[in-house]
Amino acid sequence: MISVKWVVHPKNNKIMKRTILLTTFCLFIFSCNLVLAQNAHFTTSGTIEFEKSINMYALIKKMINKNNESYLTQAFDQYKKTQPQFKKLKSTLTFSDNKVLYTPLPEEASTNNFFGSSPINTQINTIGTDLETGISTTQKKIFEEIFLVKDSLRKINWKITDETREVAGFQCRRANALIMDSIYVVAFYTEEIAVSGGPESFNGLPGMILGVALPHDNMSWFATKVTDVGVPPAKLAPPAKGKLVNNKTLITTLKAAMDDWGSQSQMILKAALL
Repeated sequence: MISVKWVVHPKNNKIMKRTILLTTFCLFIFSCNLVLAQNAHFTTSGTIEFEKSINMYALIKKMINKNNESYLTQAFDQYKKTQPQFKKLKSTLTFSDNKVLYTPLPEEASTNNFFGSSPINTQINTIGTDLETGISTTQKKIFEEIFLVKDSLRKINWKITDETREVAGFQCRRANALIMDSIYVVAFYTEEIAVSGGPESFNGLPGMILGVALPHDNMSWFATKVTDVGVPPAKLAPPAKGKLVNNKTLITTLKAAMDDWGSQSQMILKAALL
């Protein structure tokens, strides 16, 4: 019998060992990623607490012009002596099965009433959103009138960026947009909450919006707490009371009502339509 003995060159032996080590390492990393992906938790039902912040000093400054500066400047100076720069308002957002309900919480008693009950410095919207049908139902309290606005969801042309920020313990990505022709919006959303909703009427990103800022309009909404919990359908029922209108009818009605309100009308109209 002929015996054949294979001789492996030392150089080839080193290459083989490196290849085996590299292959083993790659398989290890792949296995870890697979385990992480299998154990990843995506929230689909829960409650989010939001805080709205309004820069009152900036808003009041915008109101002052040559026609009112003689008395409004003095009123503003007095306001700054007794009131904080930022007004804080609370709200909640509940979500489950692609349904979202955004609800403002009652405002704490305050003497911070420069604008009275104007949409500029209050929360006027209770919004029920059905992301499957693309329909929203918004109860709007504008001064003494209550409207029930039923219409399709606002279409927002978002531009997603590479910037990230942590909001309420979630890693979020930034997106920018322009709404109502002139309002610049900065939003932060997380894909860890697999519902395409957000505060007020902001939606349309691949995950839940946990932060919104309108830098040129001096206000923002940011989540302060997210609770991952089951939400029964009854708690997601949209509002039902108010004068039934669509967005087009609402805009026409408000413009006619504020036709002679002067320079403040544009600020109020913009706030009412957010």
